[in-house]
Amino acid sequence: MNARIKYTDGPIGDPKVIRDMLPSPDQLAFRDKDVKITITLSKRSVDFFKDQAAKSETQYQRMIRRLLDAYVETHSSALTGRRKRADRKRSAV
Repeated sequence: MNARIKYTDGPIGDPKVIRDMLPSPDQLAFRDKDVKITITLSKRSVDFFKDQAAKSETQYQRMIRRLLDAYVETHSSALTGRRKRADRKRSAV
């Protein structure tokens, strides 16, 4: 791990762009129906959200909830899309 990295101006292969699915911290504050749960998070994560919440003048729990909602929304639509393609294949057979 102590070896130096050698940078070149040559081609880097076939890079792929991956869409950033996570919202910025200031987009993580809005109201929705809640279900209370108990969860243990790392101190580092909680400190980050508390800091960002203070800057945005909102609650850190709300920001965490919104982040999880965004994750679910992104991955639910991806799963729904896969199911539709699978259904189309079955109906074509």
